[in-house]
Amino acid sequence: MTSPRHLDTTATTPVPDREPGWWRSAVVYQVYPRSFADSDGDGVGDLQGIIDHLDHIAELGVDVVWLSPIYRSPQDDNGYDISDYQDVDPMFGTLEDLDRLIAAIHERGMKLVMDLVVNHSSDEHPWFQDSRSGRDSAKRDWYVWRPPRPGHTGGEPGAEPTNWHSFFSGSTWEWDEASGEYYLHLFSRKQPDLNWENPQVREAVYAMMRWWLDRGVDGFRMDVINLISKAVGPDGELPDGPAKPGTRYGDGSPFYMNGPRNHEFLHEMHREVYADAAILAVAETPGVTLEHARLFTDPARREVDMVFQFEHVGLDHGPGGKWDLQPLSLPDLKLNLAAWQEGLAAGWNSLYWNNHDQPRVVSRWGDDSPEYRVASAKTLGTVLHMMRGTPYVYQGEELGMTNVGFTSIEDYRDIESLNHYREQLEHGADPADVLAGIAPVSRDNARTPMQWDDSPAAGFTTGTPWIAVNPNHTEVNAAAARRDPGSVYHHYRRLHELRHTHDIVVEGSFRLLLPEHEQVFAYTRTLAGSPTLLVVANMSSEPATVTLAGLAGPLAGEVLLTTHDDGAHAAGEELTLAPWESRVLLG
Repeated sequence: MTSPRHLDTTATTPVPDREPGWWRSAVVYQVYPRSFADSDGDGVGDLQGIIDHLDHIAELGVDVVWLSPIYRSPQDDNGYDISDYQDVDPMFGTLEDLDRLIAAIHERGMKLVMDLVVNHSSDEHPWFQDSRSGRDSAKRDWYVWRPPRPGHTGGEPGAEPTNWHSFFSGSTWEWDEASGEYYLHLFSRKQPDLNWENPQVREAVYAMMRWWLDRGVDGFRMDVINLISKAVGPDGELPDGPAKPGTRYGDGSPFYMNGPRNHEFLHEMHREVYADAAILAVAETPGVTLEHARLFTDPARREVDMVFQFEHVGLDHGPGGKWDLQPLSLPDLKLNLAAWQEGLAAGWNSLYWNNHDQPRVVSRWGDDSPEYRVASAKTLGTVLHMMRGTPYVYQGEELGMTNVGFTSIEDYRDIESLNHYREQLEHGADPADVLAGIAPVSRDNARTPMQWDDSPAAGFTTGTPWIAVNPNHTEVNAAAARRDPGSVYHHYRRLHELRHTHDIVVEGSFRLLLPEHEQVFAYTRTLAGSPTLLVVANMSSEPATVTLAGLAGPLAGEVLLTTHDDGAHAAGEELTLAPWESRVLLG
């Protein structure tokens, strides 16, 4: 464990009230520090840049700032490869800068959630450096080491202990010549997986989490936390996965997603770290099922408060996975989100379209043309934020930021995209075809600099940005949005006001309407003692007319929010909506 550092509390302020369940009515804003705001001109965002722009977040009506990793890191995966869990990487600032950020967030009545990345560390973390120093290391068992497959020579193709395919291409196993074994890395080879079967590892993680809570942090977003338990056999063996056609690899996910001890580990974490702290604990859970999500979020089980699930953001993936994008079926999206609304009625949902790993939703499922970009961004926000759960806003979403449209592999910085491109070319694919598959889904779409104004670097930096700025920043930027009362920014601000002022938005039950309609997403929220809340949204670039049986009252009720002030009046139970028009009605 890294030695404890002196905790300077001179910069801290009292933590805003943390009543149990406070996060149910909260809105969370995700900051990706590298791309948010650069205060010193080196082209990379930093903590002072975040401090300088906190009012933009606070005035949006946000309750929680979620900070993507700012820890020391070699930056192989943009900070999700951590070499010191208790220090700030110099590119972002210092621990003292982070103390000032915590204080500034608390002064504005908001809370801070940190990213917790403990499925794996960096291979440059002292724990791993010790672990790989030899098989007799005291920390050897802190990571997952295995000998070559019987009958094979280590380092040769096919000698890997299992056939698992990495999230970032290639094998999940890296040969270590010095110690004569392989180590497991579900992601990059520089992100070795921690061995959660070892209680010393778990206690080291819990001690680190307690250290951050003592420093004033209000919660954790737990990166791929449902991968920490692997299906280890009695003799330590790990099984091969089902073959992946066209490759020599197999799908190992049945043996590391929602593993046999996952719930046990998260319950232990809850007990040892934050049982009485009333913090926000949200679990990122790729491949999670609704059944497991109910267990993770059941308050009686004391594991986590909510999960990020990925079913809805996989609905447009074709047979070739995320790189094989297909048109979205709106009925499929509605049925999927409704299943999670109803399935987690006793638990809690996290609501999101965007994050640092997803392309911009206005380009993905909206219409990012000049004619409809603003309306579609507003409508996508309305549909999401009026559901039951805690909504997450990713930086720039409140501006209607779009995908960047890179045309050359040299423009990309994302390790996942670069590895995929290289792997496909090795298999003889046409570079143009591979680039066409990467462009709409690359994680770099979310990571281009925040667009603050129309200056050459969008107000992000006075230097050269680490990744290119989207050319449309001259029209799509925060300065313009904040001046325009009809902007996406102010629409999001009003959505947050509704969540904070209407109990039905937080607690009301959900009922999907018109499940098979190809254009319109409509649902009701109901709560005893309250009129019905009706959300009706045309999620297409063509007009749509619908009949909402039995809902003439709500259709004629109070308009809490609309994208089109000049929208057509309802005729009884019938309503005609303009392209990308949405309404929130109470009646």
